[in-house]
Amino acid sequence: MKRKRLCKIVATLGPASSDKETITALFEAGVDTFRLNFSHGTHADHKERYDLIREVEKESDRPIAVLMDLQGPKLRVGRFVNDSAELTNGSTFKLDMKDELGDANRATLPHKEIFDALEVGTDLLLDDGRIRLRVTGLSGTEATTEVVVGGVLSNNKGVNVPGVVLPLSALTEKDLLDMEFGLELGCDWCALSFVQRPEDVMEARKLVNGRAGVMAKLEKPSAIEQLEAIVELTDAVMVARGDLGVELPPENVPVLQKRIIGTCREHGKPVIVATQMLETMVSAPTPTRAEASDVATAVYDGADAVMLSAESASGAYPFEAVTMMNRIIETIEQDPLYLKLVHADEVLPNPTEADAISDAARHVADLVDAKAIVTFTTTGSTAFRAARGRPNTPLLGLTPDLRVARKMALVWGVHSVNTRDVSSFGEMVGKSTRIARREGFCENGDKVVVTAGVPFGTPGATNNLRIATVGQHEKPDPVA
Repeated sequence: MKRKRLCKIVATLGPASSDKETITALFEAGVDTFRLNFSHGTHADHKERYDLIREVEKESDRPIAVLMDLQGPKLRVGRFVNDSAELTNGSTFKLDMKDELGDANRATLPHKEIFDALEVGTDLLLDDGRIRLRVTGLSGTEATTEVVVGGVLSNNKGVNVPGVVLPLSALTEKDLLDMEFGLELGCDWCALSFVQRPEDVMEARKLVNGRAGVMAKLEKPSAIEQLEAIVELTDAVMVARGDLGVELPPENVPVLQKRIIGTCREHGKPVIVATQMLETMVSAPTPTRAEASDVATAVYDGADAVMLSAESASGAYPFEAVTMMNRIIETIEQDPLYLKLVHADEVLPNPTEADAISDAARHVADLVDAKAIVTFTTTGSTAFRAARGRPNTPLLGLTPDLRVARKMALVWGVHSVNTRDVSSFGEMVGKSTRIARREGFCENGDKVVVTAGVPFGTPGATNNLRIATVGQHEKPDPVA
């Protein structure tokens, strides 16, 4: 199951992809990480899907990452008489907290925090920006607005407040319950929706307490304003372009996508590009050329992973969507221009022993024509650091911790393997060459570059580099 590409694929599971046969097919087609979207489905649904993923993992003998994506404080209007109402341009429309069905004159907005943060002149975007209201008056928990852009507003549509930092935690009561459930299941990554400030990430890290990697979804302009601080605090980032494209002009999103990817690479944090990547394939067996170019752009930018949402969760062609995404990535990465663009903005190593060794491994591998860079890691940090430089040589991440092997399945270029622990550097070198050969990276006589930290088990202590020739001085290790 050695992939022929470096950028990883994340696919969301849902009604269209909840049986073992489909999950197996998606994994074999190229999925490295499966996403459980807690905005939909029950805990029982998610457990069933999680258990099936682990069955596929066991049968394939390949670590698979599972990402739980929390809903976050999604703001929505209430329900309407006859399920919808038409708002006309220039008319007055009120938002309040009354527990009554809405109509063409008013609707319920059951979020007191919004009323506390609103000011006269603030714009509200409803239904993914299709309807725009402008606040003209405020009175306690009631806002009078002018309909700037009208349309049909139906039950429970989302509300965005561009440019306003809302006094809301990124974790609702539902999220706290979902988080604990997902952590008990064994999810490897926990995605935090609607991050607005660094404190949101700090709160989540405290609650997760090392049981999974914390991922910040960037979909609020306020988060972009504190991008460096948020990236420093989190373990990974998702460029959630849906809400980001609602609250900001669409033309700004590609610029921010590149900026976020660049910042994540500088900090050595995995970054996923998400939302509407192959949206047409929800209902069609092929994407538009523009969608193929969208995926290609994320790959050229050096993203760690690209993600499918409705395409694989509820679409009519989940297998075809994964297959298409896999084909696009493979094609782009075979382009001679690919590595030139990925290395155009060289990421300089930090002045640490670990970064010095990882950077040296990349250059040494190029000089001796090594077939793989093998990192032995207990926390994944060595592999994350090696991937940061986007080396020309394939990366093989070995770890005695299955949870770490799963987390590394999300990281650019890393082929992760769960293996037994070692007690000496020499033993580790022998194990590295055997596994590199077994996994299809090399043959006898080829060279590999091996990095690790001594003493073993010390997080972030990468301080050794060895050039090893495959097949030399290897002891039999049938359980490698």
